Amino acid sequence: MPPHTQQSLSGFIASKPVLSFTLTGDARFYARIGQQHYQREKDGSFTRINTTFHDLVQYRRAAHESYSKFRVSDWFLAEGYVKTYTDADGTERSEFIAKKLGHDAARTNYAVIRDQDDGTG
Repeated sequence: MPPHTQQSLSGFIASKPVLSFTLTGDARFYARIGQQHYQREKDGSFTRINTTFHDLVQYRRAAHESYSKFRVSDWFLAEGYVKTYTDADGTERSEFIAKKLGHDAARTNYAVIRDQDDGTG
């Protein structure tokens, strides 16, 4: 059986994260995120060209966890999908719905705290 895959997104938290609640009472994490883009040059080097900004949303228990862990400028990796919708004024918009969200280990210094059980049974 092949591995289950979803869309992924990486970037940095560009706005102060917000925790709110849907009409049904589900927690909703929201942050504006940035993605830096680069252009490969003929000599093999890379030149940073622009940064784009997008909406990232996460729901329920994961929203609480992300709200407690993420701050402006944190680098992250996310798994989920893009949702496109039309807002009240008729503008088409999109947001990344994160099912999983974690810090980017290549750009973040952190400590892992594990349960006493080392997993060996």
